[in-house]
Amino acid sequence: MYKHFNETQDPKMIGVNTELMQMLDDAREIAEIPFIITSGLRTPEHNAEIGGVSNSAHLEGLAVDLATSSYHTTYRIVLGLLLTGFKRIEITKDHIHADIDKTKAQEVIF
Repeated sequence: MYKHFNETQDPKMIGVNTELMQMLDDAREIAEIPFIITSGLRTPEHNAEIGGVSNSAHLEGLAVDLATSSYHTTYRIVLGLLLTGFKRIEITKDHIHADIDKTKAQEVIF
């Protein structure tokens, strides 16, 4: 189904929206580096445990967090996400959040 992701090697993709996964697969192709999903669909309990916001897009399977370990990796991932049409991206020191939740502000990087 996807060129760069499968549930055996990427169990955190289970439950993530298929449109989001296809966009991630396309972004991965552009970035030419592996994407490691560190968080995908969350239960309300898990979201609360890790301090997620109460209306997190993760709760609906509309968001993922991707591991990043360097400025170069961050650049390649963000480039792929933008060129694939992601409109909501958060950059932290150790992960990049990408979501397709249309109920939230669009065209933002935070």
